[in-house]
Amino acid sequence: MIFTFYGHATFSIQVAGKTLMFDPFISGNAKAAHIDPTSLKADYVLLSHGHVDHVLDALTVASANNAPIVSNYEIVSWFGAQHEYANGHPMNHGGSWNFDFGKVKFVNAVHSSTLPDGNYGGNPGGFVVETGEGNFYYAGDTALTLDMKLIPMRTKLDFAILPIGDNFTMGIEDAITAAEFIECDKIIGVHFDTFPYIEIDHEAAKKAFADKGKELIILGIGEQTKL
Repeated sequence: MIFTFYGHATFSIQVAGKTLMFDPFISGNAKAAHIDPTSLKADYVLLSHGHVDHVLDALTVASANNAPIVSNYEIVSWFGAQHEYANGHPMNHGGSWNFDFGKVKFVNAVHSSTLPDGNYGGNPGGFVVETGEGNFYYAGDTALTLDMKLIPMRTKLDFAILPIGDNFTMGIEDAITAAEFIECDKIIGVHFDTFPYIEIDHEAAKKAFADKGKELIILGIGEQTKL
């Protein structure tokens, strides 16, 4: 699998010949101004919740690729009603679906979710993805929650993508505990540095994880890593 970071909580994962794009927020992120959302490849666009810093460029990326939007029922329905984009796959918490790249389960997150126009965005979530090349968990925007302990009961994770910026989501300390809950030692950090509220000390964060026997990967915008 190849992981590409586009800033904030936006990233893609290439797996099984498909490109999965998560939470596209690029045109509104000054730190990612050099990236053209219309140029990004995506076979699927997965959205964790409805906040503008996770869905702003979803329609742009999805329509440029004729890619299905995969999210909760309310968000998929909103794109259909407000933007006449009917290519969507609605899910809800605890449900799973077998796609052509692997199995996706929509799991709990503790956060809020309002769509850019003020409409209700349903309950926020995360994704557990099982593929022939490995398994991963994207937590979305969330607080630390005991629900995370359910994940390793069903799925052995190869890596996980967790928010680490604090203030709006988990910070470093809680993200380390989350890594323990999900029984995963390789963590990719997202949702940091975009705004002053969520700026972090990268080296201190990596050390805090390392002190607990875990690896925290922090990528620059546009940077890739093979997993």
